[in-house]
Amino acid sequence: MDANTANEEGDGLVLKDLSYQLGGLFFKTQNDLGRYRREFQYSQYFEKLLQEHNMNYKREFLIPVPDQAVNRVDFLVADQILVDFKAKPFITREDYYQMRRYLELAKLKLGLIVNFRQTYLKPKRILNSGVT
Repeated sequence: MDANTANEEGDGLVLKDLSYQLGGLFFKTQNDLGRYRREFQYSQYFEKLLQEHNMNYKREFLIPVPDQAVNRVDFLVADQILVDFKAKPFITREDYYQMRRYLELAKLKLGLIVNFRQTYLKPKRILNSGVT
C-alpha cells in the first residue's frame, strides 16, 4: 500500500501512512524555522519540503460554497488530506469548526490543523464522519 491510499485496517487510523509522512514534514518545518514565524513562512517552507519529496499537493486550495464566498485552506495533499497551518498560542473551537466545514464542503475524510507556535507540535486530526 502506498502513502496515497487509506489505511483503515488494524488500528483504524484514516490515511495513516500519508498523515505519518506529513507529520515528519511538519516536525522538520518547526525544527528548522522555530516557533515564532508567520503562517506564510511555515507554508513556504512546507511547500519546499513537499516538492523535495515529490508529493502531490495544491496550495491555497479553494473550496467553493454555493451562493457564498470561497473558502481557502492552506494545502490539499494527495487529493486526500486538507492541511491548515496556524501560528498562535492555541487552537480554538472556531479553528476546529472551520476545518469540519472545509472537510464537508470538499467531501474529504481527513483534515490536519497544525499549530507551529506550540512548544510540542501536536497536529490535530479532524475526521469527517459523513464521508466513507
